[in-house]
Amino acid sequence: MTTAPRRVVLKISGESFTAPGTLGIGPDQLGHIASEVAAACRLGVQVAVVCGGGNIIRGATLAKSGTIDQSTADYMGMLGTVINGVALKEALERQGVQARCMSAINLTAVAEPFIRLRAIRHLEKGRVVILVAGTGNPFFTTDTCASLRGIELGADRLLKATKVDGIYSADPKKDPTATRFDHLTFAEAIEKQLGVMDMTALTMCREHDLPVQVFDFQATGNIARVVGGETIGTIVDNQAS
Repeated sequence: MTTAPRRVVLKISGESFTAPGTLGIGPDQLGHIASEVAAACRLGVQVAVVCGGGNIIRGATLAKSGTIDQSTADYMGMLGTVINGVALKEALERQGVQARCMSAINLTAVAEPFIRLRAIRHLEKGRVVILVAGTGNPFFTTDTCASLRGIELGADRLLKATKVDGIYSADPKKDPTATRFDHLTFAEAIEKQLGVMDMTALTMCREHDLPVQVFDFQATGNIARVVGGETIGTIVDNQAS
């Protein structure tokens, strides 16, 4: 059991919004995410959510094809995160949870601009703040956005919601001998290159002492368990074991 956080940033990948092997937004998956976030909010924890956009479009894949410049492809990926964020906002409000969608690029017809103090005020009023369009700049991942926003908003912990129950020494789907870590330091995660988050995101969290908790969000109740202080998944921080 760890200390229950007061404020968290939750990073959810775009793939979490849809069934495996498909694109778009799956109603069942969207409903599950909204239910899990709502349950966490009802515990009194302030929650900001950073959405990925890989279920809509993968900017990195387009850029690698050579058809589209990476800057343009990255902006297209940012727009994919907006689609997911707007959908999540609606799903949360249908469950009786107030939410605000805040964008790093100017899209005032569908989202508020991201202003740090305004976002903090929303959190203090018990609203879920859904952060879309990444950092607003190309060449930065949504993992880096989650780290940046976690630091800006004074979060106690960055939660990385995944489809596996923590960080492993290798891909557990490919290597049956892979072992799960309960705890890693940032230095170990960076040295071992375990693919938890990109190096920029990990380095930012390390420098600003923002712990990261990687866990399986598909299991019902896991987000609430994490914000309640349970030690599930893998903790990455600056504390030596």
